[in-house]
Amino acid sequence: MLLAFYAPLKPPADPVPSGDRAMAQSLLAAFDYMGTHVDIPCTLRSRDGVGDGTIQANLLAKATALIPQIITQGRDANWQAWVTYHSYYKAPDLIGPAVSRALGVPYLLIEGTRARKRLGGAWDAFARAAEAACDAADVVFYLTERDHEALAKYAPQSQRLIHLRPFLSQTGLPRTAHGTHFLSVGMMRVAAKLPSYQIIADVMALLPETTQLEIAGDGPARAQVEAAMAPLANRVRFLGALDPDDLAAAYARAGALIWPGVDEAFGMTYLEAQAYGLPVIAQDRPGVRDVLYPRTYPSVDAGAAGMAEFAMIPAPAPDDIRAYMAKHHLLPAAAKTLRTGLRQVGVT
Repeated sequence: MLLAFYAPLKPPADPVPSGDRAMAQSLLAAFDYMGTHVDIPCTLRSRDGVGDGTIQANLLAKATALIPQIITQGRDANWQAWVTYHSYYKAPDLIGPAVSRALGVPYLLIEGTRARKRLGGAWDAFARAAEAACDAADVVFYLTERDHEALAKYAPQSQRLIHLRPFLSQTGLPRTAHGTHFLSVGMMRVAAKLPSYQIIADVMALLPETTQLEIAGDGPARAQVEAAMAPLANRVRFLGALDPDDLAAAYARAGALIWPGVDEAFGMTYLEAQAYGLPVIAQDRPGVRDVLYPRTYPSVDAGAAGMAEFAMIPAPAPDDIRAYMAKHHLLPAAAKTLRTGLRQVGVT
C-alpha cells in the first residue's frame, strides 16, 4: 500500500516543535506500524494566521501551480489514496481534493474541521476551501466530539466519519512517575498560552505552601509567565525548553500535571503525562475532555478555586490511568482505526 500524505498547517519535518507537528509525526509512525508506505509530495504551508485576502490568494495560486506536477508524481508512483492531516479555515487543504479527483483515488481527511461562521469574513476564501475539502472527503477521521458535531451536520450522505483518538507514537508505556510536585508543560506564546499560566498561578496561590511546581517550556512570553508566578517565589522552578530525554525525566519525577487547557484543541501533553500514570488537573473544556482519563473535572466557571479543590481530592491509581492510555491512545489502537478507514474505501 502506498499513500500520499500532506499536512498543510505544518509538515512533519518542520524544525519548530508543536502539538500539530507531533501529531503529524505520530500519524506517519502509525502508517509505518501498519506496514504502509507513505510519500510526502508537498510541504506547502497554507496557513494564513491573520485573515488577509492577499495572503490567501497568493497561497491559492501557489497550490494551483503545484497540482499538475503532483498529479504526475501520483500517477508514476501509483498512489492508492491521498491522506491529509489537519485542514481548517486558517490552513485548508488546497491540493488534496484536486489531486485525488484527478487520480481517481480515495481522499481521506484526518482532523478536517468545518467553521461555517467564517464564511464571508476575513478568511472567507480559506473557509470555503476548508468546507470544500470536507465535502470531498470519502472518510473524515475526527479527533474530538466538538469537531464531530459540525462534521456530522453537513456531511455528504456517502461520507464516513470515524473517531480517531489522539495518540502517542509508541507501542508501550514508560515507567510510572514517582514524584509529588506538579508539572506544567507548554509553549510560552505571547497570547495563546498566557491564560492557562495565569490560572495555574492562581491555583498554586490557593494550595498549601508546600506545593511545588516545575514548568517545562519557553518562548517569547517567558517574562510574562515569570511575572505571573513571581508571588509564588521559590515554589516554582522554570526548566526552560527541554529535549525529549529531559522532558521524559520531568514527567517521571512529577506527581501530577496541571494545565487548564484554555484554547487547546486537545493537547499532547495530557497524553504524555498520563502515559506515566500522572493524574491531570485541568478544566472540563471541549477537546481537552476527549483525551483525559474519565473523571468529573471542574468546569470553566469554577475557575482557579474549582481547580484547587479538585487538586486536593484523591487521584486515580497510576495503573488505571496507564491502562486507559494503553487501550485508547497508543500506536496499536490508532493503527487499527486508520486501517478500518482505509478498508472502508477499498484500500488494503
